[in-house]
Amino acid sequence: LYADLEHTPTVAAMRKELKVHTHPQVHELVANGRRLLYYLRAQQHPRAAAVEQWVTKLDAQYRRIYDRHLYSESADSALRVPVVKPVFAAEPQLKNGYEVLNTFFARVFERYPNLYAFGEDVGRIGGVNQGMAGLQAKFGEDRIFDTGIREWTIMGQAIGMALRGLRPIAEIQYLDYLIYGLQPLTDDLATLRWRSNGQQKAPVIVRTRGHRLEGVWHSGSPIGMLLNSIRGMYLCVPRNMVQAAGMYNTLLQGGEPGIVIECLNGYRLKENMPTNIGDYTVPLGVPEVLREGTDVSLLTYGSCVRIAQTACERLANYGISVELIDVQTLLPFDLEDRIQGSLAKTNRLLIVDEDVPGGASAYILQQVLEKQKGYFQLDAPPRTLTAAAHRPPYGSDGDYFSKPSAEDIMDAVLALVRE
Repeated sequence: LYADLEHTPTVAAMRKELKVHTHPQVHELVANGRRLLYYLRAQQHPRAAAVEQWVTKLDAQYRRIYDRHLYSESADSALRVPVVKPVFAAEPQLKNGYEVLNTFFARVFERYPNLYAFGEDVGRIGGVNQGMAGLQAKFGEDRIFDTGIREWTIMGQAIGMALRGLRPIAEIQYLDYLIYGLQPLTDDLATLRWRSNGQQKAPVIVRTRGHRLEGVWHSGSPIGMLLNSIRGMYLCVPRNMVQAAGMYNTLLQGGEPGIVIECLNGYRLKENMPTNIGDYTVPLGVPEVLREGTDVSLLTYGSCVRIAQTACERLANYGISVELIDVQTLLPFDLEDRIQGSLAKTNRLLIVDEDVPGGASAYILQQVLEKQKGYFQLDAPPRTLTAAAHRPPYGSDGDYFSKPSAEDIMDAVLALVRE
């Protein structure tokens, strides 16, 4: 083809550029071929289709080589874990959130002899929120133990244990403190399977808590930081402890690393205890529609779910029907494009998030509007409702005025339906 078009200055320059390389690398061939394709298309050349087919095939082949194994492609993928739904008695027991987790952890520590848990205050007192209370006495100090106040070491210890076939649950006491252990997560753990071409794995489970409560360094939700740092790990953001237990179980049955962020303000809220605690799973990448609606699709996760439920109930009194969707996991995000189906019904989108403006909400927008092509379903510009740009101030007033409230959500929905 180059020989046929040698008389054309543009093509002649491309050919000369390629001939300079005695042993051209693949990217040089593909880049040259793509530029040739631009020219052929502009000239409506009859061989443009053949060149496009060759370039597309070679480009896809090598992108696949370099993109593989960020997540598991084998039988140990957490995405292949069978879905087992929670079962509730006709009159279920009401338990505090921390009691749900405590019961779950007791069951799985009996089931998996290679399961370990450790972190600051995890051992002797069972965690600052009592999720591991009494378990050290039952399973021993070797399996459930305390660490020093150094998150980097906790993460490094977890990675080393997981590489050797153990299943560590490494606790970071508060989500705000995860930044002190982020370097080994982003450099070592998240990249391990990818940079070893799928030959190594370290299925670490990082347990932490956050989103909102009271306090500058205990109530943060730096989700955007994590989304941009830990590709290669899963990021689970359960709305309550029943969902959290199911996500832990899914990760334990798989062989991949993940972070589970529990709701800091949910440990003493009452929840229905499933009769099959320790057996049910929650699928990753599958949002849950908590409330059907026709006017607005409201996407959120974590502690904001309860606030959104309150707002939806109040809005219904004014004749506004909101479809409330709990995203459940951010990595992966809505693998079945369920949110697009909701937008096709409501044609309006509101994202509620406790991260800073442009944090996790920007990621969700990219996933919904660009990847799922949700833009074409909208009759009004999408809206985001986030926390303020600063850290959460001290006290209940600080929480109310710096994080999304039910009234904030109502205002945002009302403004959206008026457009």
